[in-house]
Amino acid sequence: MTSDSKSLNSVRPRERLLQTGPQSLCDAELLAIILRTGTRQHSVIDLAEQLLQTLGGLRGLLATEIQTLLEQKGIGIAKACELQAISEINRRALAQSLRLGPVMDQPRLVKSYCIAQLGHLTIEHCIALYLDNQLHLITSEEVSRGTLTQASVYPREIVKSALKHHAAAIILAHNHPSGVRSPSAADLALTKHLQQALSLVDIRLLDHLIITAGHATSLAEQGSM
Repeated sequence: MTSDSKSLNSVRPRERLLQTGPQSLCDAELLAIILRTGTRQHSVIDLAEQLLQTLGGLRGLLATEIQTLLEQKGIGIAKACELQAISEINRRALAQSLRLGPVMDQPRLVKSYCIAQLGHLTIEHCIALYLDNQLHLITSEEVSRGTLTQASVYPREIVKSALKHHAAAIILAHNHPSGVRSPSAADLALTKHLQQALSLVDIRLLDHLIITAGHATSLAEQGSM
């Protein structure tokens, strides 16, 4: 047990939260409140610290698939399901915020939403965010799932879905599991082709985001659109 763990264990996280608010707690303390109990060998704080270290902090923890969670010592079905529920609540809260205000007014929120959706995936996925006339989010859909290095995206299928949702604009996002933040030549070509296809039905492509772990690169911000 580390000295930090000893100091954290001396005051129960729940009591600290009630006294000083959740913002005063460290990541391990917040996680300990959710986990509630530790193991015979480790306190709940120790368990929380071990999980954060093993899975890459809070972001990595919330992005971890349920089967991987169940492989961690001290995590049973109940705790794994609670962590998965919290992750989904976070994604849905971000989506709800995008439905309430124009996406152009909250670019950081758009990026956070796409990172939450794609940043942890080890296979390339592509999603489309369909927006109404006021640029509020209507819905988002997966439009492609590829191999580790390539995904096949068909502009005509995105146009078809956009018309089905009565969308006025679209934001495209896909992840680079390799961690490379810059767009490839294929990414730029896809952006151009999709812009052309959408323009035929008077729908705008506002942006194309390249997602890596914890980061989003905007082609619109780079002037690549």
